[in-house]
Amino acid sequence: MNFSDLGIETDMVEALEATGIKEPFPIQEQTIPIALTGQDIIGQAKTGTGKTFGFGLPLIQSLGVDPEPGVKALIVVPTRELAVQVTEDMVLATSNRSTSIVSIYGGKAYEGQIEAIKAGAQVVVGTPGRLLDLASQRLISFADVKTMVLDEADKMLDLGFLPDVERLFAQTPATRHTMLFSATMPGPVVTLARRFMNKPIHIRATSPDETITQANIKHFVYRAHALDKDEIIGRILLAPGRGKTVIFTRTKRAAARLMEELNDRGFLAGAVHGDMSQDARERSMVAFKAGKKDVLIATDVAARGIDVDDVTHVINHTIPEDHDAYLHRVGRTGRAGKTGIAVTFVDWDDLHKWALINKSLEMGIPEPVETYSSSPHFFKDLNIPEGTKGRLKTTPIPQKEKRAGQPPRGSQGSPRGGSRSGGSPSSGSPSRTTSGAESASSGNRQRRRRRTSS
Repeated sequence: MNFSDLGIETDMVEALEATGIKEPFPIQEQTIPIALTGQDIIGQAKTGTGKTFGFGLPLIQSLGVDPEPGVKALIVVPTRELAVQVTEDMVLATSNRSTSIVSIYGGKAYEGQIEAIKAGAQVVVGTPGRLLDLASQRLISFADVKTMVLDEADKMLDLGFLPDVERLFAQTPATRHTMLFSATMPGPVVTLARRFMNKPIHIRATSPDETITQANIKHFVYRAHALDKDEIIGRILLAPGRGKTVIFTRTKRAAARLMEELNDRGFLAGAVHGDMSQDARERSMVAFKAGKKDVLIATDVAARGIDVDDVTHVINHTIPEDHDAYLHRVGRTGRAGKTGIAVTFVDWDDLHKWALINKSLEMGIPEPVETYSSSPHFFKDLNIPEGTKGRLKTTPIPQKEKRAGQPPRGSQGSPRGGSRSGGSPSSGSPSRTTSGAESASSGNRQRRRRRTSS
């Protein structure tokens, strides 16, 4: 089956085929025909299964080949990285049309986004905060929106965006076509769907008995020591066949430190975390996608914004908070039908967290094996050659700097014969030690004379 069989028009089919996208994923096969009829949809599928084109292609087709200027479609996403990813996919699909796409998110200057809106962009992809900000300033209007999409709805809930999403829904026409997509369906998301959708059809693209252990990802869980993690990661990065790798950390500081450490070891590593400017984050993502850097270190804020098909390894430097976060992280690998490897480090204090994740996902790994960078099973599990060290280059040992004002070595009476000025004890130039001794002896003689006379 191809996209033409699903009812997608020729120009978009050709745009996708030009980049090697020819066959739809299951979520696309089930979603596209229904979405083309204008039926509200709740689409549920794990990350990396092609949800963007599942709602994007019907949305673009509904606007026509040459749509009128003005915001006609609104796609709301939880993170800046996901906004960039969705925009790229939408631009690809509309490459043979006059449809204009604009990304609206924080961390970037307002001017370029406002100019694109004033120029008549028909499709807006944005995060809730910046969208509401522009709407409050009357710089954007959603009064003519025909189609609204809420992508990664469960992540919206995690980040506390659902109240903002409700305000956005309230600013769009009640007759709009609404599509909601999410990997999981917690209660508040279901409530949101019931409130703002009209008799939606719930589409689940995975079989009910599918579990994480049946996926095309190999999972390795190790109880590792914090001081040994860097060396373990370095050795994993030297495994034969290792391609692009994503490493997740719990904190921004840990991400920055690990990036510096891996670069020091000779690897090409970038980072994406909240302490970086938006431009810096985008440069890291572009370099990673282009292959200029093959290691990306990220906090969970970027977990759903990394859409790269050739990620071979995901490493959890610290354990995720729950099983949903675990799925979102490891979902960066094994995409588009490929295989992947997920390695998770569990600290001693986090064993209880792992027990809950293991139970929820039925992974069958109740007790992570204690593992070090020298453990034989570690080399065997990840196909790492024996003797591999976690470093591509050695770090030069910095030379000890001379203190300011410190005299050259040997200038204060060296054991090999005095100062560099040519003086020596035999040449009549007494050293400081000799002079001090003579002064002390003279003082003692004077004190003895005073005591005798008295």
